[in-house]
Amino acid sequence: MNLIGCDFHSRSQLIDMLDTETGEVVERRLDHESGEARRFYERLKAPALVGIEATGYTRWFAEMLAELGHELGVGEAAKIRAMNPRKQKHDRRDAAHLLNLLVRGDFPKIWLPAAEERDVRVLIEHRHQLGELRTRAQNGLQAMALSYGLRRRRRLWSEAGLEELQKLPLREGMGRRREDLVRLVRQLSVWIKELDQRIAEEVARRPEAQRLMTHPGVGPQTALATVLVLGPVERFPDDRHLTSYLGLIPEEDSSAGRQRFGHLTKQGNRLMRFLLVEAAQTASRTDPRLERAYRRLVFRKGAPIAKVAVARKLAIRLYIMLRDGIDYEEFCRRGPAPSGAGRGSHAGMLGDVALA
Repeated sequence: MNLIGCDFHSRSQLIDMLDTETGEVVERRLDHESGEARRFYERLKAPALVGIEATGYTRWFAEMLAELGHELGVGEAAKIRAMNPRKQKHDRRDAAHLLNLLVRGDFPKIWLPAAEERDVRVLIEHRHQLGELRTRAQNGLQAMALSYGLRRRRRLWSEAGLEELQKLPLREGMGRRREDLVRLVRQLSVWIKELDQRIAEEVARRPEAQRLMTHPGVGPQTALATVLVLGPVERFPDDRHLTSYLGLIPEEDSSAGRQRFGHLTKQGNRLMRFLLVEAAQTASRTDPRLERAYRRLVFRKGAPIAKVAVARKLAIRLYIMLRDGIDYEEFCRRGPAPSGAGRGSHAGMLGDVALA
């Protein structure tokens, strides 16, 4: 078997390869665009284990290795760097370090979703990005309407509101901007509707996502994203590991009995945090316990902190529903957990931020 430490870059990669049968070590730089990397891995006897740091632009590489029968191990970059105490850092040393971790069995491998699940996650991210683009276009139209004394807020998107917008006497530049933005909003709405239908089809295939949707405020996008981002819930021993994984805990610098907390670590999936915060705002208007928690925190800490705190509570609820295979009605029937149950210090949470 071949073990390969791969220092991966967008244009090329430097590898350190060990043949475990002969003990031979090979160091080589492989170019991507010329096809040199593919030819190299095609000649290798499968299966080879290739270790890289978690980074972007690797989808083609992962698909190529899977096609050729090789295994890709993606390691957590922060832990990999922490395991190398040397001050010198360059490609050769990085590749050798990765190979050394593979040989010792200390490679900090992270969980990766299956190819099919990665495709569905792309659909969710794409739908979110299209929604952001539509919001920007709508904000441009709202600003234009306000500039000409037309104040309709959400009613601007009704047929009557759009008709009023079209009747505004505008000069050439603003008129062109109006027409382009209106067409853009309509086209984006068509694409978003198609993606919503595709997401609904994926939810229909997953009973766990359907159970999550029984919770107030949790729609198809949030439910499906929760299932796909968290993956097997057995990966998380408790709710502290979950909130640490999602980056919904504060930074901490505590010592000698003195605790210092900062902003959220945000060491997790950005889209997942956004969806949880959005869903939490709706849930806090319909779920009595979340509503009380939100009102109390708004009074003490302000709305921004209250939204994130309720999002954290919602994330824990969804985790429990996934872990126990229950719906919202059963969750409410069980009642709240005893005070302090399932909780821990922020220091304990921070220790598992990179759990995978």
